Amino acid sequence: MQRLRIRFSRGEEIKYISHLDLIRLWQRALNRAGIPLTYSRGFNPHPQISMALALAMGVTSEAELMDIYVDKFISPHAFTAAMEPELPHGIAIGGVYNTPLNMASLQSQVRQAEYTVTISTGKQKDEIESLLNAMLDKETLPWQHQRDTGPKKYDIRALIEDLWLMDWRSGIATIGMRLRCDNTGSGRPEQVAAALGFEKFPESIHRSKLILQTN
Repeated sequence: MQRLRIRFSRGEEIKYISHLDLIRLWQRALNRAGIPLTYSRGFNPHPQISMALALAMGVTSEAELMDIYVDKFISPHAFTAAMEPELPHGIAIGGVYNTPLNMASLQSQVRQAEYTVTISTGKQKDEIESLLNAMLDKETLPWQHQRDTGPKKYDIRALIEDLWLMDWRSGIATIGMRLRCDNTGSGRPEQVAAALGFEKFPESIHRSKLILQTN
């Protein structure tokens, strides 16, 4: 058995498909490419495929990570060559890596994610920088998010690792966000933008990096 870690991007063409549909897309492409996937045992066997962190619909990314297990050895180069013709526009493989079988699950290794968030706003550059600094100076910020099952209350400040202004042009601000995402909670860029005082939903959200635990 071999464990492969695949880094891939998710572009505009498929940003509106769900997490489950993305996994199904990969499974079909892997089958078409003849990749010898390892299946779980039991009454309902399924291929051993796992994503690092579900990406919300409407968000693009250059930093997606996925682990798969295969029954027969395949080199990263051969894997990429077999898969590229089977993947739709909007998904591109950025790297394939042999990964130790006994390493912790991919999901359990994720600690932070970085996003590039573009927002339409009438706020000026200095005002935005002040908002970001004021947020980082806070120790706590109670927040409430309405879900289908009812309101969820939490401390949104605890989910923010860093914020910075990447670019500003009249009417448009691009903000970098490094947000926590582990078993205690995951920061969502659109909610952080709302907490900062931006009234409009972001024009675009792009995940640029996933940060894993290194030890």
